[in-house]
Amino acid sequence: MKNLNEDLKTGKLKQAYLLYGEENYLKRQYKERITKALLGEDDTMNYAYYEGKGINLKEVIDLAETLPFFAERRLIVFENTGLFKSAGADLADYIKDLPETTCFLFIETEVDKRSKLFKAVKAKGSVVEMNFQDEATLKRWTAGCIQREGKKITERDVIYFLEKVGTDMENITKELEKIFCYTLGRDVIAREDIDAVCVTQISNHIFEMVNAVAEKKQKKALDLYYELLALKEPPMRILFLMMRQYRNLFQVKGLMKKGYNRKEIASKAGLHPFAAGKYMDQAKVFKTSELREILEDGAEIEQRVKTGLLTDHLAVELFIVKYSNG
Repeated sequence: MKNLNEDLKTGKLKQAYLLYGEENYLKRQYKERITKALLGEDDTMNYAYYEGKGINLKEVIDLAETLPFFAERRLIVFENTGLFKSAGADLADYIKDLPETTCFLFIETEVDKRSKLFKAVKAKGSVVEMNFQDEATLKRWTAGCIQREGKKITERDVIYFLEKVGTDMENITKELEKIFCYTLGRDVIAREDIDAVCVTQISNHIFEMVNAVAEKKQKKALDLYYELLALKEPPMRILFLMMRQYRNLFQVKGLMKKGYNRKEIASKAGLHPFAAGKYMDQAKVFKTSELREILEDGAEIEQRVKTGLLTDHLAVELFIVKYSNG
């Protein structure tokens, strides 16, 4: 990302860029910045956008060969096309001789780094991976957004905010906008403001519920369950999310036993680095045998609901009561 920022700063942009990874906010931001740097504010004549699979590559190449209209460059953007997994070989061959007046910008979630197109874009331009940001980066970025708004917040409340709204930068931006509006006329953001307007992500709600179960706080666990029901969350979806969390805990527990650090655990378990630390703390409360029993019990409960032996509401409630019983 450092090289991309340097390209944008100097204005010396390459002919081909690939932005890929899980963090959609960053991909969108850099797509807008690259487009603006190449074409300016209002040049729609020299901008083309292709999305999804089944793109007509002959049409793309014909357009790429066309000189830009009263401008130095033409920009063609491809988003979520799957070309880096299959069907991109023809375009890979073409990129090698791409006209100097044409630029390609690819935006994907997943790519095959062995593909011809990936190698062609890397040779012709630049490939930038944009994955979820780590805890330190998110804290710094969130605090920076708040500071630019002319407001103040403690580091502890920044962490509390992120734990409540999650680690998706798009969602963080929306929740910050709500806080800024709510605290209009005030320069300090307090925890009460966060609680007043921010929506707790269901994954964090589930995390709290599992915590309450682990700490044998039965009333709190049941209250959280009833809150989710009030939010129209189906009981079996709640059970599914709980089981997913227990599976993550089981995997994290095993990786911790093998001596892996947080960054390695996040990578191997497919977790956000910020969440990996929380899972590691929570996993310490459970024994491996206990997690295995919970997973087996969850599968049995699901089967009993499907066969009509238990209602879904009661099944999940009994599960919570059983494992939060002090």
